[in-house]
Amino acid sequence: MIIRIINRSKNNLPAYETAHAAGMDLRADLESVVTLKPMERKLVPTGLHIELPEGFEAQIRPRSGLAFKHGIGIVNSPGTIDADYRGEIKVLLINFSDQVFEINTGDRIAQMVVARHEKIDWQEVEVLNETLRGTGGYGHTGVG
Repeated sequence: MIIRIINRSKNNLPAYETAHAAGMDLRADLESVVTLKPMERKLVPTGLHIELPEGFEAQIRPRSGLAFKHGIGIVNSPGTIDADYRGEIKVLLINFSDQVFEINTGDRIAQMVVARHEKIDWQEVEVLNETLRGTGGYGHTGVG
């Protein structure tokens, strides 16, 4: 699939880092260093604008290494970029750690996964088909 992109950043285009990677790393595009204090959140620009085909979305997800090593996550994870959005991709980072975290231009801050999605129509009914699970919700199968 070919996706049109405008790159106004100082960084290379996002790319798959391994042969079977689902996501591409997004990099920060900053005027100056951004500091995230503990429990602080900031919108970090990437300098990228994309044109997705109808029926697709781009999901913005946390990077596991940043989460594990530094407690950095994404507030609205996964974030969704719709096919009709043409603005700059920005990532809403949060610092869950008790240490200050510094972000520099070029730092890998998130992953982007492009995925197909379906449009649906609702059919209102009075009863749903039964299943073995039924209404079992959070924790209904036990611990772990």
